[in-house]
Amino acid sequence: MKPIQKLHDLGQSIWYDNIQRRLLENGELADMIEGGEIRGVTSNPSIFKAAIGNSDDYAEEIAALSAQGLGKKEIYEELAIADIQAATDLFLPLYEETSKRDGYVSLEVSPYLARDTKGTLAEAKRLWEAVNRPNLMIKIPGTVEGLPAITEAIAAGLNVNVTLIFSVKRYEEIMNAYLSGLEQRVEAGLPIDGIASVASFFISRIESNVDARLQTLIDEGNDNIPETLFGQAAVASGKLAYEKYSQIFGEENERFVSLQAKGAQPQRLLFASTSTKNPAYSDVKYVEELIGPGTVNTVPPKTLDAFRDHGVAQVRVTEGVEAAHQTFADLFALGIDIEVVAQELEDAGVKSFADAFTILLDTVEQQRVG
Repeated sequence: MKPIQKLHDLGQSIWYDNIQRRLLENGELADMIEGGEIRGVTSNPSIFKAAIGNSDDYAEEIAALSAQGLGKKEIYEELAIADIQAATDLFLPLYEETSKRDGYVSLEVSPYLARDTKGTLAEAKRLWEAVNRPNLMIKIPGTVEGLPAITEAIAAGLNVNVTLIFSVKRYEEIMNAYLSGLEQRVEAGLPIDGIASVASFFISRIESNVDARLQTLIDEGNDNIPETLFGQAAVASGKLAYEKYSQIFGEENERFVSLQAKGAQPQRLLFASTSTKNPAYSDVKYVEELIGPGTVNTVPPKTLDAFRDHGVAQVRVTEGVEAAHQTFADLFALGIDIEVVAQELEDAGVKSFADAFTILLDTVEQQRVG
């Protein structure tokens, strides 16, 4: 059995962390869906920046929209919405076949709004209406300010992909925000059986940060740094996140069980940022070591190719959970607090997406006037 098919059979879905006009027009995305390789698509400002800036796929449409008097942000949204609509239409049969479990395409609110609750919610609703597809997911950052927006978006009936999660503590708050949104709908007499959500836990960036901190300690002359701590923090985070996911959405949690009886789905744990940054580690490390039922892994093209070629699919996310707890205890003893790491990564992620969005809009402007 092929690795991707076996992975899907084990209860994890592969979503594709990539979208661009060419994939939609040349049939490549449709072929990947038909072949059972991918079960959803995620996008972000960096992906659209690459799609628009590194190709001429959009040049003709940018010129036409510019001639209509649209500005750079309006043009970007027209381009992005068209791509998202085309992708959601391709995934619609899978969305229906899987009873709304898979087949989603994600579109992110402006990263400029990451610290703006009201702005995030307003834009989430506006984009939801503009795309007008049942298998759309609106991406909302998992910042403190994003938490109430998540609840209100779910209560309003939107599908939500919560992004930029680096901390198990914050992840638990996000799951509770999702449940609160469902409870608000129930109290209002509204259905909850058609709502889906995922929580995107970013993996590889944790490794890069923690490994760098460990190396700094060594460079400063600390001789008590175990080599075995390198390359452990990211997978440990994913395993502890899955442990928390299993508790919140398990049979022993009466809060969720009550909602499930009314048709609620679990908010699936999605492992994001799963390309390997350190060439010393396996190029499928963050896929193979985080396979588990009820989860999603969203992978960029190179990681998908690597797993297709030599990945091994078996349930690993439930293994070594006690060791994962010990990893963070050992890091804390060295002065590395994972909550501090997570906040640093969240701040950097918000800035990175905002910077990418600025470059994206500037690229559109250059093509618009050029």
